[in-house]
Amino acid sequence: MTDIFSAVQLGDLTLANRIVMAPMTRCRAGAQDEPTPEIAEYYRQRAGAGLIVSEGVQPSIHGKGYYRTPGIHDPFQIEAWRTVNHGVHAAGGRIVMQLMHCGRASAEANKAPGAETVAPSAIASRHALYTPAGMAAPPVPRALETHEIAGVIEEFVQASVNAREAGFDGVELHCTSGYLPMQFLATGTNRRSDRYGGSPQNRARFVVEALEAMAAAIGAGRVGFRISPGSPYNDMQDDEPVETYRALLQATDRLGLAYVHVINVPIPSLDPLPFVRGNWNGPVIGNNELTLESAGRLLATGLVDAVSFGRLFISNPDLVERFRCGEALTEPDRRTFYAGDALGYTDYPTLEARMPA
Repeated sequence: MTDIFSAVQLGDLTLANRIVMAPMTRCRAGAQDEPTPEIAEYYRQRAGAGLIVSEGVQPSIHGKGYYRTPGIHDPFQIEAWRTVNHGVHAAGGRIVMQLMHCGRASAEANKAPGAETVAPSAIASRHALYTPAGMAAPPVPRALETHEIAGVIEEFVQASVNAREAGFDGVELHCTSGYLPMQFLATGTNRRSDRYGGSPQNRARFVVEALEAMAAAIGAGRVGFRISPGSPYNDMQDDEPVETYRALLQATDRLGLAYVHVINVPIPSLDPLPFVRGNWNGPVIGNNELTLESAGRLLATGLVDAVSFGRLFISNPDLVERFRCGEALTEPDRRTFYAGDALGYTDYPTLEARMPA
């Protein structure tokens, strides 16, 4: 049986254990979309994870969709991320940056002046987003011209280079939750008639080309991607998820990427983890509402090489140590998940902090 506390190699990434901190939007970036000292402390506290995947980070001003999410497209942001990574590495951790271009899942009030909302097709999402002025409907996005797509891919490439410059160990391309890569993949949001639309292979082309270019820039062994086949989040619909994700996985399998990160939510036509294993030969990280016990059972199946936890890491910064010692877990306060200050962010105590002097 695979030991959850054993080391594992994901591409060029050496993990001290198989417990991954999943990416989680927390909406606490600074005025210039930079990570603050509080964000640096938040990640440092959780460096016991075998790997931290950061919150979604916009690769350009056009990629931002949510309130107070950070970027990696400005020198000030790059410098601020260096502080984050120094703290994680000094504590013995590893961290990759999740690159998140929201595409049509954007609120204009959250974007910088001059930033556009773009997507594969001019189809608006019906999923409202939070803004400082309240909930707002996303605008109708501008459909990207074929000749513009290479420029969007270059945004991901430059963001990957910037992430490495800032000290990240690698990057993860966010291809789920209804964001731009998934918008290209899904039939409901991609009505294109050029080489990026129509067949499953064409709809997968944008993601494949982005991953190819990112791998060429920083090394395939430092690039992963996250998927959730058939997820309806952010008003998504795909009429043929089996064909879509078979095309994506088989095309990316040859690239030698670090991992695929799978949100394991079965749908009537597809059981994600067995499906991924049948179409992908590289490392797999499994995710979705796991406990220590269910994660152990999942590792024992051989369907995954590592497992990721989200909310448990919010309220248990020393989650790995608590798992190792069999200690009780602290329940997270959902009221403090998004925005705010240290409350519900960096103030959850560790076991060590709770011990009497």
